[in-house]
Amino acid sequence: MSEATLATSQPAVADPLDQLIALAALSPERCPAEALALARVSLLDWLICGIAGAGEPVAARMRAFAAAEQGGGAVASVFGGGRVPARMAAMVNGTISHALDYDDTHFDHVGHLSVGIYPAALAMAEAQDESAAALAAAFLVGAESAIRIGRVLGVAHYNRGFHQTATAGAFGATVAAGRLARLEAAQMRVALSLCATRASGLKSQFGTMGKPLNAGIAASNGVEAAQLAGLGLSAADDGIFGQQGFVETHADAPGRFLGGLSEMRFMDNRYKFHACCHGLHAMIEGLRGIAGRIDIAQVERLQVRTNPRWLRVCDLKAPRTGLEVKFSYAWLAGMVLRGLETGDGGLYTDALAGDAELAAFACRVEVTGDAALGDQQGAGTLILRDGTRIGYTHDLAAPVPPGELMQRVAEKARTVLGAGAAPLLALAERIEADPQNVPAREIGALIRA
Repeated sequence: MSEATLATSQPAVADPLDQLIALAALSPERCPAEALALARVSLLDWLICGIAGAGEPVAARMRAFAAAEQGGGAVASVFGGGRVPARMAAMVNGTISHALDYDDTHFDHVGHLSVGIYPAALAMAEAQDESAAALAAAFLVGAESAIRIGRVLGVAHYNRGFHQTATAGAFGATVAAGRLARLEAAQMRVALSLCATRASGLKSQFGTMGKPLNAGIAASNGVEAAQLAGLGLSAADDGIFGQQGFVETHADAPGRFLGGLSEMRFMDNRYKFHACCHGLHAMIEGLRGIAGRIDIAQVERLQVRTNPRWLRVCDLKAPRTGLEVKFSYAWLAGMVLRGLETGDGGLYTDALAGDAELAAFACRVEVTGDAALGDQQGAGTLILRDGTRIGYTHDLAAPVPPGELMQRVAEKARTVLGAGAAPLLALAERIEADPQNVPAREIGALIRA
């Protein structure tokens, strides 16, 4: 595991909620430079996803929803144009940025961090007139909080049907928003307890517009909880870990809370370079390594092995829509072998779901769970019509330095946005050079354009 260690020691705090509150107040000087650099990678990646998703059908619906509810102070920007109240901006931007399912993933957290936390952080940073440096630091401590709660909830919470991006992610959004709102420790406790009664999101929404909405709900819950706590609402002393709190009611076998501030688990964050569920990426990367040597017509069958948890997430046998294609091993395997660009979000249309050649190939794909494989690993065998067997393996967990990741994400921007990437990349360069002197409102102005 790649870790960034904090510069100085922190007195031990036994209570998990107290440790989250201490994490929320971590000074920028004590946030490791490598972790902050990775937070800025996530910022660029999140902005790419949001700008690219601004033309999606769900984006138009969310902007219409925001316009219909307009009434408060229009202090925060939304992808595709307009300014609305902070809570609404968080919901709209969280939904839009997850629309293409092209955003980062943290496998230990079991979810997507940026789409639930950055929308809340940016909305509050604009409202408070904060800098890009403050924005990135707030995201980082929010992400750390979400990861730690996600670990407590565990894979069983996810397998039961909860979408951790929305459940654990809402607490991360609350920490980020509360930090930027300058909540005191007692207010942050209230905000996290209020979030516990709001956090929600189900995997049954996968393949529909309800899936990206889960991310928007997480972000808006974070802003709402922080704002209500700032207004003086009261809440349970510990709505997360206390009796009948979120963990007790939502986790059958809770994991141990990993407290302390000695390391940043966010350093294990992973980025998508294919516009589909991250559970498919190991297979895609493995097949890409051999796809150039064969023709899809030569394949008798394909045997795919994956961690069993993914079988209930991205093994749709016959996707009906472009959104559902993003959760289909059989379809994505055929796309790779046919030479289609899986990184092109515009490719995932309803017409693709009706492609006759891909449908025929899908019948020759066998997907099985293999508990010996980690959730970032994939393996399989192509069996050709002449009897030749070609194996593949791939592991997404190999660490990549933030500088190299930034270059790859910048290339992703050029692929996804074309000429439209130039203003974003120019702003990203300025943020890298001097984040303290780039106002968050400049980021807002860019996403409104």
